[in-house]
Amino acid sequence: MTVIDRNHVQVRGDGQRAMIFSHGFGCDQNMWRFVAPAFEGDFKTVLFDHVGAGRSDLAAYDAGKYSSLSGYADDLVEICRALALRQTVFVGHSVSAMIGVIASLEAPELFESLILVGPSPRYINDGDYIGGFSAAEIDELLKSLDDNHLGWSAAMAPAIMGNPDRPELSEELTNSFCRTDPEIAKAFARVTFTSDNRSDLPQVTARTLVLQCRDDIIASEEVGEFVHQQVPNSQLVVLNASGHCPNLSAPDEVISAIRWFV
Repeated sequence: MTVIDRNHVQVRGDGQRAMIFSHGFGCDQNMWRFVAPAFEGDFKTVLFDHVGAGRSDLAAYDAGKYSSLSGYADDLVEICRALALRQTVFVGHSVSAMIGVIASLEAPELFESLILVGPSPRYINDGDYIGGFSAAEIDELLKSLDDNHLGWSAAMAPAIMGNPDRPELSEELTNSFCRTDPEIAKAFARVTFTSDNRSDLPQVTARTLVLQCRDDIIASEEVGEFVHQQVPNSQLVVLNASGHCPNLSAPDEVISAIRWFV
């Protein structure tokens, strides 16, 4: 099976440059359906599912390879090379922001720009660094997911999404979480929430835009500011949007910010 089939890669658009969209934990490429089409006139848009998500090949999941975010970054680099892409614009949401950072360090010629939506290099507090969660809270989160995947999904999705006045958004995220293979979801959650990519940030050479939401319980404004301060040649835009998924809750703002940057 080729990487194109394995990761259910979809290529659209007419542009010479490529814009790659990468989804977050518990989601798939469908989460970009309100954003990606806006760029098909100027870019070749590339969407894909991480192995274990969406319509990817679940049989390709390897617990060893995907025991760190580097395994997912390797897939991203492989996709770019299979499509003969260079100097791309990468748009990564949540954990995919750090996957993009790692990939850009592995193969800097493939990435001209990084757009990091709700990024966090580390979720666990560490000394003066405030990631938003204590180690005990992350342990409890992972234990809850391990004990009851569906219950965890129903409880966490509304908190992650925010926007309580728009329950349909939380319902979509809940359903997305519930569609994910439970064992893969547990493993990906552990990799995501225990990762620490702070040391990678100062090494980034690509132009970088950090898109930050208000009232984001997963990646606070303090974390977004930290990413901005650590990444050279980066800019920070705080969206007038709340929650962790502006690609669903405020797509017009995301589109506007990306257009301004590129």
